[in-house]
Amino acid sequence: MRAPNSHVRVALVTTLIAGAALTGSTAAAGIARAEAHPEGVTSAAGAPADFHPDASPLLKIAQRLPKVRADQVLKLAESQVGVSENHRGGGTPYHHWYMNTPRAKETLARDGGATVREYGNAAWCDMFVSWVGDRLGIRPTMGWDAYTVSHADWFKSNKRWGTQPTPGAVVFFGWNGGKDLHNIDHVGFVIKDNGDGTIKTVEGNTGGGKVEIRTRPTAEVVGYGYPVYAT
Repeated sequence: MRAPNSHVRVALVTTLIAGAALTGSTAAAGIARAEAHPEGVTSAAGAPADFHPDASPLLKIAQRLPKVRADQVLKLAESQVGVSENHRGGGTPYHHWYMNTPRAKETLARDGGATVREYGNAAWCDMFVSWVGDRLGIRPTMGWDAYTVSHADWFKSNKRWGTQPTPGAVVFFGWNGGKDLHNIDHVGFVIKDNGDGTIKTVEGNTGGGKVEIRTRPTAEVVGYGYPVYAT
């Protein structure tokens, strides 16, 4: 959701739900190689506000990661449909995973908070997206965060931000309309463009706190982040 502290969530890396895909040495080694070479990442201000496929520094990082296609990402995300939170608004594997990553401490320091345990009952739509990228070994080119606004800004700064609802794109919604990143309230994955002003998506923390497949009007979309996928 919108306020940083409302995007705090957890999920034990060892807790995999059905269909969890690439784990182990291949994904871990690829991430380690990529994250050991930070020259491939930038957060330069004033990056273009649309997709620039040949300019993104994430392309360099992608060369050192597992080759993952958009359909593989969607298969994993859709395999989680039906996973739900507990009555306190937490307790998903995505919460547990996030709280046990170094990223949780980084975002806690950035957004404010006393302990990573605060992520345990926070809004988890972006933790779900981040979990999918981590499970498939491509978090350096998908990004990982608990705050949707910061995650969208990361895509934009890395020149992987645009307006086309392509399959596998990370879609950022703003219920009040507008294209300002600070209007963002929610995030998920695009399954397909329905061609009628709507898109089919798979999202976490929707429908009363579940992973669900939804149909959304494109009028509610602030923009799309494009992870680097194999073709």
